[in-house]
Amino acid sequence: MTSNSLSNAAAASTTPLTNLASTPSNAEPNHADTLSYADIQSIVADDFDIMDKQVFGSLNSKVQLVMSVSQHVINAGGKRMRPLITLLCARMFNDEPSQQAMHLAAITEMLHTATLVHDDVIDESGQRRGKPTANATWDNATAVLVGDYLIARAFNLLVGFQSLPLLQVFSDGTCDIAEGEVLQLQHQHNPEATEADYLNIIDGKTSRLFMMATQGAAILQNKTEHLQALADFGQHFGNAFQIVDDVLDYSGDSELMGKNLGDDLAEGKPTLPTIKALELLKDSDTAGYEQLRIAVQTGKTPNAEQLIELVRHSGSLEYCKQRALEETKLAQQALSSLPDNRYRQGLYQLTELASARLV
Repeated sequence: MTSNSLSNAAAASTTPLTNLASTPSNAEPNHADTLSYADIQSIVADDFDIMDKQVFGSLNSKVQLVMSVSQHVINAGGKRMRPLITLLCARMFNDEPSQQAMHLAAITEMLHTATLVHDDVIDESGQRRGKPTANATWDNATAVLVGDYLIARAFNLLVGFQSLPLLQVFSDGTCDIAEGEVLQLQHQHNPEATEADYLNIIDGKTSRLFMMATQGAAILQNKTEHLQALADFGQHFGNAFQIVDDVLDYSGDSELMGKNLGDDLAEGKPTLPTIKALELLKDSDTAGYEQLRIAVQTGKTPNAEQLIELVRHSGSLEYCKQRALEETKLAQQALSSLPDNRYRQGLYQLTELASARLV
């Protein structure tokens, strides 16, 4: 699950996305022209700083190796986007500092970090965000076990809220995340994977944690009447975010992304650009279709540049961009029934900034 730099993408483009959905009534016209991730984060700056410290402060293992590896992976950084969403949602419902919301946001980041550690082992990654991964620094067994510790520690901390509904959302969601990862493995190197298969995969491995981040805040603030709207927002925003990531695997800047273009293809991952390219090439370019099919099936891509060009010229990326914009629109529409304030506007602008990476 790759998270590309939002602020770098925004700096690369000053074109706002328009006509995706009705802008919330308090939206600032053309605000996306100058918006950065830091601007959105600044809306809850004090809460965010406390939460960030809690991510580290919540680690309390008696085993020094667990502490060393955990601190290594958390120090790798990242945008902390999921906990930011939790903080925005909590403030949207009750504009006061909430220690519980900050604590839950930190737990959400801990779970996200655990999934990244496991992903790096599965993908045999040597670097993430330009820094050595835990599996490369230590070994696969150590990385997997520390990832397990982070998940266990997260649930240990969740018990402290003494909220069965909160535990239910996070336990169900964590099961869905694991199932999404297994489903991706099941379809690895499968050229017959469909768009429906892909959506089932990303619903678990990406979108589910966004849903947990939003719904958890509502439960803490006793705003359970908004759970469905928040679930819809999290799911569609997560879908859009992952589709954009997958498009950038064929059209992005490898330095900004921290990986080579075409890595998903070499790993045989059933991403939407590849799935759609195979579908389009099957009818229009039999030789190209066969070449791409074999690459997906075997993971052998000595002619990676040619394969990337095949996907680019198939029309697949245009289709995927449209799907990402459709998911963005649905995420924005889900916000319409939520309290109309600057925190909801922050969520709205976050969807625009994420999709602006396509421009």
